[in-house]
Amino acid sequence: MKEHRPERPAVHARAKTARPGAADGPDDAGGGAHVTLQDVARRAEVSLATASRVLNGTTQVRPDLRERVLAAASELAYAPNAHAQALARASSQAIGLICHDVSDPYFAAIARGVTRTATEHGLLVMLASTFRDPTREVDYVAMLRAQRARAILLIGSGFEDRAWERSMSAELDPYVRAGGRVAVLSRHRGLRVDTVQPENREGAAALARDLLALGHRDFAVLTGPRALTTVVDRLGGFRDALAEAGVPLPDDQVVEGSFSRDGGFAAATELVRRGSRATCVFALTDVMAIGALSAFRHHGIDVPSQVSLAGFDDIPIVRDLVPSLTTVALPLEGMGERVMSLALRAPARRSRVERISGEVVLRATTAAPPEL
Repeated sequence: MKEHRPERPAVHARAKTARPGAADGPDDAGGGAHVTLQDVARRAEVSLATASRVLNGTTQVRPDLRERVLAAASELAYAPNAHAQALARASSQAIGLICHDVSDPYFAAIARGVTRTATEHGLLVMLASTFRDPTREVDYVAMLRAQRARAILLIGSGFEDRAWERSMSAELDPYVRAGGRVAVLSRHRGLRVDTVQPENREGAAALARDLLALGHRDFAVLTGPRALTTVVDRLGGFRDALAEAGVPLPDDQVVEGSFSRDGGFAAATELVRRGSRATCVFALTDVMAIGALSAFRHHGIDVPSQVSLAGFDDIPIVRDLVPSLTTVALPLEGMGERVMSLALRAPARRSRVERISGEVVLRATTAAPPEL
């Protein structure tokens, strides 16, 4: 295939603003006028989001946590700030954008598309990174609900975790019923919301078929955490296409690491340590592939004359690597624009799904295996 196209909400900082005469901590709080929700959360030893849920009555909270928050509020004589509540009830022009890691070029490119579309509609985007912590993701959604965000966007992979599904639905369902808008990017099992869904399984399968066509029969895969739906789909599609061709993918040739450059470096290093005979390595993201490329160089393994390497996503930098990276290209900024547009549209009776296909782009990191 020929080369194509030449050319990731504010972080929820829990900053404390100094108040003249205010106490330094809840133990020294001198009365309801100076006590903040943060003070109550600290006294009750719960998260700020949990304290907000209890005192605003926005969703159910475990009875023991509820009692601790109410007791702390009583002890501190906490009184809600009427001015802040009035602002919260006002029509918000803020959009909450929750991703896994904004420093990852994949999410940065998508966020660029989101913010461009939001700007065109006079909206402010608040950006948060969860670092793939499902509990933190739910907490951020709760915070955005408390702030009356106009819409909430989840642009990271969903989790293969029923407890996460229940917790997230408990936050999102009442938010939507109250008029909030939700749109997600990638497959989020169990969430009844509008979705922009990259065809990860199909893209990985197409990549496998093109690598088979080059003559490869011995493969290894560098994956991210198995709890992510993106990992399930990309690994599953790649493995299924190999199986259709009668080519096995042994379990010991699948190495898990974090979805990061360092995760790819560590996973590729482990593959070398195992004495892998793979002639082609598929990293489930381009960022992992960049780390793998560095690891192979560190161990004196030439790409592609000794081992071919492929990624997924087509983040901008991979075209400029030496050698340039074979990948499955997704329209990242366009996906951001589409998920933002879904959130701006009037709700429909049924959740909408917009599917995004990927395109295999063969570049210089892949070639025929050495023996051919």
